[in-house]
Amino acid sequence: MTAQIKLEREAHIAKLTISNPPANTWTLESLNQLKELAIELSNDRSVYALVLTGEGEKFFSAGADLNNFASGDKSQAADMAFAFGEAFEALSAFDGVSIAAINGYAMGGGLEVAMACDIRIAEEQVQMALPEASVGLLPCAGGTQNLTALVGEGWAKRMILCGERVTAKQGEKIGLVEEVVDKGQALDAAMELAQRVAGQSPQSVSACKALIQNRRTQTHAAGLVLERELFLQLFNTQDQAEGVNAFLQKRKPNWTNS
Repeated sequence: MTAQIKLEREAHIAKLTISNPPANTWTLESLNQLKELAIELSNDRSVYALVLTGEGEKFFSAGADLNNFASGDKSQAADMAFAFGEAFEALSAFDGVSIAAINGYAMGGGLEVAMACDIRIAEEQVQMALPEASVGLLPCAGGTQNLTALVGEGWAKRMILCGERVTAKQGEKIGLVEEVVDKGQALDAAMELAQRVAGQSPQSVSACKALIQNRRTQTHAAGLVLERELFLQLFNTQDQAEGVNAFLQKRKPNWTNS
């Protein structure tokens, strides 16, 4: 079976490329591959950051292949829905920092996978949408929840209920993407940002990410309690002592993710 998700490694960065031409659509195989890779990389203590992009110049990902839903087979639809959820939730739970380098159209499940990442960088020509309602479906891979969390209820309703596409610049304005770059520059920008992650303690990054995402389900008060707990837990790690002593000794820390 040809891999529809290509993995490359560069130092402490894993680069994943969605490779299912012509539109990098999702299949059961590619979703399962993404889930397995996200879990594998999360457990790999040498990987601090993950960059996700699409193969080619036109598409980041056009989402699901609608042929999967043409028959109206409910069991087939359920298999795809669960595969989408498990893959993108595994990506969201990746222990390090995940960055989407959006290099082309990001539609439906293509935008949903980008929203499962921690940070999104989009090229200036990019268009993004969740058009599922226009074909009698709905975003079932975190789209309704993650889009609302990122851009607020009003813009989520414009994009999902009204089928509105947004450009990269609009996406930056409403908080859907964090940075817009020139055409062809998303991957380089994402890799540069990922390299900056390597300067941070991976143990600290993991704890901070957990605290930030804790806001999705827990109260502010609960988050404050957890913040102190995870702060103290860092003192069980070698990286905590290494980080403080490296600063005091005016040298670069040697992180071991332990």
